[in-house]
Amino acid sequence: MRLSIKIALCIIMAGGLTACSNYLDVVPDNIATMDHVFKDRVSAQRALANCYNKIPRTGTQNEPGFVAGDDLWIHQFVDAGRRQIFRELALNGNNVTRPLFSYWHNVEGGSALWRAIRDCNTFIENVHKARDLDSFEREQWIAEVKTLKAWYHFYLMQMYGPIPIARENLPVSASTEEIMVYREPIDEVVGYIVELLDEAIPNLSLQVDNMVADAGRMTRPIAAAIKARILVTAASPLFNGNQDYASMIDGRGIALFNTVEDPNKWTLAAEAAKEAIDIAHEAGIRLYQHQTTFNVSDETLKVIQVGQIVADKFNEERIWGLSDFDSRALELATMPRLHSDHENVVYQWFIPTLKMAELFYSENGVPIEEDVDYAYDDRMALTIVPEELHHYLQPGYRTVGLHLHREPRFYGALGVDGGWWFGVGRNSENEQWPLNIKKGSMTGGMIGNQRYSPTAYYIKKLSNYLSVYTGKDTYVPKRFDFPLIRLADVYLMYAEALNESLPAPDANVYHYIDLVRQRAGLRGVVDSWTLSSRFPQKPTTKEGMRDIIQQERLIELSFEGHRLWDLRRWKKAIEYMNQPVQGWNVQGETPQDLYQVVTHTRSQYTIRDILWPIMQDEVLRNSNLLQNPGW
Repeated sequence: MRLSIKIALCIIMAGGLTACSNYLDVVPDNIATMDHVFKDRVSAQRALANCYNKIPRTGTQNEPGFVAGDDLWIHQFVDAGRRQIFRELALNGNNVTRPLFSYWHNVEGGSALWRAIRDCNTFIENVHKARDLDSFEREQWIAEVKTLKAWYHFYLMQMYGPIPIARENLPVSASTEEIMVYREPIDEVVGYIVELLDEAIPNLSLQVDNMVADAGRMTRPIAAAIKARILVTAASPLFNGNQDYASMIDGRGIALFNTVEDPNKWTLAAEAAKEAIDIAHEAGIRLYQHQTTFNVSDETLKVIQVGQIVADKFNEERIWGLSDFDSRALELATMPRLHSDHENVVYQWFIPTLKMAELFYSENGVPIEEDVDYAYDDRMALTIVPEELHHYLQPGYRTVGLHLHREPRFYGALGVDGGWWFGVGRNSENEQWPLNIKKGSMTGGMIGNQRYSPTAYYIKKLSNYLSVYTGKDTYVPKRFDFPLIRLADVYLMYAEALNESLPAPDANVYHYIDLVRQRAGLRGVVDSWTLSSRFPQKPTTKEGMRDIIQQERLIELSFEGHRLWDLRRWKKAIEYMNQPVQGWNVQGETPQDLYQVVTHTRSQYTIRDILWPIMQDEVLRNSNLLQNPGW
C-alpha cells in the first residue's frame, strides 16, 4: 500500500528525527543509523516528508513576507493571550539577541532552514540504501529534495543576503576550522541554487499523479518557476550592483555583494521565466477563470474571481501551493462579523491599510492619480453611491469617493464601508451581506476587543465564498491550499525581466501583462494609458513600463506574501515602509466621523532592516560569520 507524503509527514511531525540545535547541523549521531532510517521505501518516504515539513508557511502569522510588510496592520488586541511577534516587529523593530522571524535559527516565529537543508543533504546522501526503491523513483525523489534544498537556500538569501552554502553535511569529526564557515558572495549563492535546479528539473514529473495524496510535491513547473524567481531576484537592484553593501568584505578579503550592475542578469531571468511559462503551459497550467452555478452578473463574477484565484483549491493556475494549509484560520482572521452568530469566531488579525485601498486602479485600468476622468483630489470627500455601481456598492450609501469607480480587483480584494460581501451562505447577488463599518454596526468598529478592523477595511480576497456558518459560532470552511507561486506571478516576472533586458518594451512585454489585466476585466496597457492616463506615453519607455509592471504585481498579488520581498528587491522598502500607516476612524458613528484619517505608529524602517540580523550568539561563536550592516 502506497504511503503518501501527507501521511508520512504526520508521522514525522508526531515522532520525528531529532536534530542539532546549531544552525550549522552536522551529520547526526544521536539517532538510529542511516542504514535503518533508509532501510526500505516506506522509511525513505518518511525521510522525504521530513524534507518538506519546514517550508515557510506563507499565509500565517509566522511568515514575514505575509505579515511584515506595509500592506497589513495588526490589531492592538490580537491574540492577547500569546506573544504577538509580528506586532512587536512593527512597533519596535528587530534585534540581534533573539531576532524576530528568525529562519536562520528556530526562534521567535521562524523555522530553522539550515536544519531543513541538513535533512535534504542527509536524504540525498543516503536514499540509495532503500532496498526496494527503484532507480526511477529514487532519482525523482532526489530531484524533489534538490528543489527543496534550492528553495531553502533561496529563502535564506532573500532574508539575509549572502549566506553559507551547504553543499553537503559536515561529519561529526569536522574540525573547528571546517565548522567556522563563511558567508559566500551573492553571485556564488545564486549560481549554486540554479545549479541544483538545473540538476533537478529533468528528473521531475510534469504533474503529480494524485492531487489528493501528492499535491504540493515538487514538479517540473515548480522548479522552473522557482528558478525564474531566483534569477529575477538576483537581477533586481537589491542584489545587482548595490553600492549600499560595498563594505561587506569578509575576513578572506572577499566582497559579498557585487557593486557593478550586470544587465545580462535580466536576460538570464527573462529566459528562465519564459522557460517556466512554457513548462507550465505544457503541464496544462493556465490563468484561472472562475465559473459558478449561481446566477450572477459578469460584474459580480469578476469580483468573486479575485478571491477564488486564491481560494479555489488546486485550481488550474496553481503552480505551487501549501496543500495542508489551514485556510479556516486565515479566513476567520480576515473576515468581518457578518451576523451576530459570528461574533465569537472571527478575530481580525490581518488588517489592510488605507494605502492598499489607494493602490488599485480606477475602472479605466490606470492609477487613480493618473486617470483623467477620476476625481482624485476629491477622493476623500463624502459622496452617495449611484445606482449604476450596485454590483459593487450599496446604492444610496454615503461613503467616500475613493470607493467609487474602481477596478473589479478592488472590490474583490477589499471589504469596504458601503460594499458587499458575497457568499458565506448568501449566494444571490441581490442578497449579499452589506458592509457598514461605522461604530456599533454589525460589521463595524469597536465590538469587543478583537471583533473589528482598526482601519475600517477587511481582506475579502483570502476567503472562499463557499464557506458557510451552519449555526451560532459554527463555521464550516471550504478549504483551500495557499498559493506560493501561480501563473500570473510568472507572467509578470517575465514581463518585468524582459522589459529590463530591452532598450524599450516590445510586444511580448505588453502581451504577458495584458493577459493578467484582461482576466481582471481591464483593457491592455497601451489602450488604457492612451485613453485614460495623464501620461499616455508612459508604456512606451522602459522606465514607464517598470512602474506599470511593479504596480500590476502589487495589485494582482496583493495579500499573497509577495509585496515585502518585491519592495526589498526593488530597493523601495525604505520609502514604502516609512510612509504613514493609515486607516479610518472606526470609533465614528456617522459618515463624517468615520471618514477621518487616523495614523498608526510603527517603528522607523532603516537600511539595516533590509537584511535580517543573524543572532548575535552565532556571530560570537563563529568569527568568520560576518554580521549584516547596522546590527
